[in-house]
Amino acid sequence: MSRGRQPNLHLQFLLLVFAGWINPHQQAAIEYLQAENQSLREQLCNKRIRRTDAQRRLLAEEAKAIGRSALAALGTVVTPDTLLRWYRNLVAAKYDGSKKRSPGRPRRKPDIAKLVIRIEEGNPSWGYTRIRGALFNLGA
Repeated sequence: MSRGRQPNLHLQFLLLVFAGWINPHQQAAIEYLQAENQSLREQLCNKRIRRTDAQRRLLAEEAKAIGRSALAALGTVVTPDTLLRWYRNLVAAKYDGSKKRSPGRPRRKPDIAKLVIRIEEGNPSWGYTRIRGALFNLGA
């Protein structure tokens, strides 16, 4: 065995020892949280919990990282489908363009509004379509 591979083996051994030590602690924490969720569910008696948008966002992001099958095994207070729906809505809201929108229709320039009124007063028999055509012909 070459001398360059020994540190690599030592590192692998160290990682295996560390992983063996962490895994039981993580499993114990998961079991505790599952028991706590179960006791909270029993206290709720099928009542709905009202969550804020910030709480939903946090739960949705964490739920997406865990995945549907792991969420089902955890026995969450909210169903895995609901958590993942919150995540889909969160992603959809990010790309819906609502932050770029302004309320209402953009205003017309005052000079165009004055021109429309002047055309209408000069030609009382003209309707909307004909005035629109006249504005188009003028390039306005």
